[in-house]
Order: sequence, then C-alpha cells, then structure tokens
Amino acid sequence: MNSETDRKGIRGLPYKNVALETLKKLINDEIRTKSRTNITQSRSFLDMLDATFKKYQNRAIETAEIIDELINLAKEFREAQKRGEDLGLTDDEIAFYDALDTNDSAVQILGDKTLKMIARDLVQAVKTNMSIDWNVKDSARAKIKVIVRRLLRKYGYPPDKEEKATETILKQAEYLCTNY
Repeated sequence: MNSETDRKGIRGLPYKNVALETLKKLINDEIRTKSRTNITQSRSFLDMLDATFKKYQNRAIETAEIIDELINLAKEFREAQKRGEDLGLTDDEIAFYDALDTNDSAVQILGDKTLKMIARDLVQAVKTNMSIDWNVKDSARAKIKVIVRRLLRKYGYPPDKEEKATETILKQAEYLCTNY
C-alpha cells in the first residue's frame, strides 16, 4: 500500500479520533519502553511526537494527516532501533553512542568509528565500576564521572562539549545500572 491509499483509507474511517488516540498511545508506550534503555533516543522521539500533536492542536494539519505522520514516526522509531545492529553495537553500546552522537561537532571531528570505540569502552567501564548504590554515593558517582572524562579525553572528544556529554552519559549509566 502506498501512502496515498493509506490516507484515503484513514479519511474514510468513521472514528478517526479513536484511531488517532490509539495510535498516539501505542507510539508513546513504545517510546517510553525504549526510554528505559536509551534516554537520548526516547527524548528525540518524544519531542517529535509532541511537535506533531502541537501542529494538530493548532489546526495546522487535519486528522488524516496526523495519523499519516504518526505512522511515519512509528516506522522511523523501528528503523532507529535497528540502527544498532547496522552499526554492530549492542543495545547498551548504541545507547552510549547516541549520548555521544548528540553533539554534531564531535561526530564531524571524531567520526563514526571512534564514537563506536568510545561507546564500547564506556559500557565496559560503567559495568566494571558499577556498584549497587553508585548513583546515590557521591564518591562512587565521582569515580564514574572521572572515568567517563578520561575516556572522552583519550579519544579527543571536543573539550567544549565534554561537560554536556558527561552528564548525558551519567544519566544513561543510571538507566543501564537499573536494568542490571
């Protein structure tokens, strides 16, 4: 089926608002489930979902168009989840890769290969130094922070973007620890 046929089918639905709310709930639940493992990716998709609904609420698009956009958003989300396989990274590694990848200048300077190596090293370092209450104890948290900063410097991560990357990585590490 092509998108034009889909739109015509959606326009013909007797209860478009029910379909819209169901689709929104499904996508939102899927994004929130993924947020337990990859906070950077889930934030991005939640922002896109919110932006789409703001356009609808402002009457910039009609019901059939928002349903079409939500379907496209769901497809993009599935493709993003498969991206880790394409890059040869595990779910944990892709989560740290995404945390590093939020900085465009880092991607340009370091390149994909180096970001993958950093992500792998971060996962290993966090798992090795993780304790049950590391995110509660200041000393344990500081130790992880120092390790993250050393890794970023080792690979030449842009110093001006290091602080933000470190904070994002620490948040991702907290999510990683709660899953273990």
